[in-house]
Amino acid sequence: MKRRDFLFQAPLAGLALGSPGSLSAGGSPPQPGDAETKKPNILEKVKLAMLSMQRATWEQGVAMQAMLELGESNLVILMAKDAVLRQSADGRLAMLGEEFALSDAASPGEAVLWAARSTGDAVLMAGFNKMLDYVLTRAPRTSEGIIFHFTNIPQIWSDIIYMLPPFLAAAGKHAEAVRQIEGARACLWNEDKKLLSHMWDDAKKERVRKDCWGVGNGWSAAGITRVIRSLPGPMQAEKKRLTGYVTEIIDGCLAHMRPDGLFHNIVDDPRSFVETNLAQMLAYSIYRGIKGGWIGNQYREQADKMREAAHGKVDGLGLVQGVCGSPEFDHPGTATEGQVFFILMEVAHRDLAA
Repeated sequence: MKRRDFLFQAPLAGLALGSPGSLSAGGSPPQPGDAETKKPNILEKVKLAMLSMQRATWEQGVAMQAMLELGESNLVILMAKDAVLRQSADGRLAMLGEEFALSDAASPGEAVLWAARSTGDAVLMAGFNKMLDYVLTRAPRTSEGIIFHFTNIPQIWSDIIYMLPPFLAAAGKHAEAVRQIEGARACLWNEDKKLLSHMWDDAKKERVRKDCWGVGNGWSAAGITRVIRSLPGPMQAEKKRLTGYVTEIIDGCLAHMRPDGLFHNIVDDPRSFVETNLAQMLAYSIYRGIKGGWIGNQYREQADKMREAAHGKVDGLGLVQGVCGSPEFDHPGTATEGQVFFILMEVAHRDLAA
C-alpha cells in the first residue's frame, strides 16, 4: 500500500493532516466571461491543470466525476475507456498506481456507466458490470458485510464513503449504498466531536487513526450528498437519515472554520497546517443540498465564504494551492482532488444560481 502510508507513522502534532446519470445534469460548461466566476476562464484553467496531472486509481475516478457533473461528455467517454482499459482481472477499474485499491477502484463507476449508456459501448458496460460483480460478491469485508478500503488490510477509511456508495447508487443498489455508508460511519463517527475519525481497523476493533482528518470528513459529506441525490422517491426515510449525517458533518466542521473560510488539516487541531480542499468539499455539499431542498439556506453564507477562500488559492496556471498535497498528502500543496473539488464546487454553485 503506497497511498498515504505516512499516516501510520506521522506524529499527531506534526501532521496536519442517482440513479444512473443523475449527476450529469450540470449541462454545458460555463463560457469564458460567465459572471458565475470571479475571473474569466478560471474554471477552464483549473480543469486544464487537472487534466495535466498524473493520476492514480481514485484520482482518475474523481476526475471523471468532475467532468461528468461539468457536462464534458467527450472527456467522460475518453476517460471511461481508459479506466476500463486499466481494469484488473478481478474487476477493479482504473488500476494504476495503487495495487491494493478496493473502494478507490469504484470511484470511476458512475462515469463509466454514463459513458456506456451514452455510447452503447458494450466494452464499457462489461467493465462496469465486472466492477459491480466484484464489489457485490468478492470484495473483502467485515463480518457485517461492510467493505474494506483496501484488498490487503481489514481497514475502513473515511474516504470510502465517497468512493464506494455513490457507485452502488449509480448501479441502482440504493439500499446497499445506504448500508455501506451507515456501516462505515458506525466505525468512524465521534459523537462528542461531531466529526469522523480517519481509520478503523476491523481486526483490532479500534480506530487506528483517531484524528479527524479534514479531507476525510469532506469526502464523506460529498459522498453522502451524491447518494442522497440518487435516492428514489420511496426511500424518504433513508434520505432523511443521510441528510442528518451530512448536516452533522458540516456542523462539526463549521465549528472549527477559520476567519478566512478555510480549515486546519486535522479539523480540530490548530497545530496542523491550513488546508484548502475541505472548504471546497463542504461548499459543494451545501450548494447541492440547498438546491435539492434538504439543506437550509442558512448555510449559504458559510458556503460562499469557503468558495471565496478557494478562489483566492487558484494561481495563474489554474492550480488550486494549499490543498492536502500529492503525492504524500502530508503538506499543503496541489493534488488532483483539489482541482476536482474546485470544479465540483463551481458546478454546484452555478446549478444553484440557475
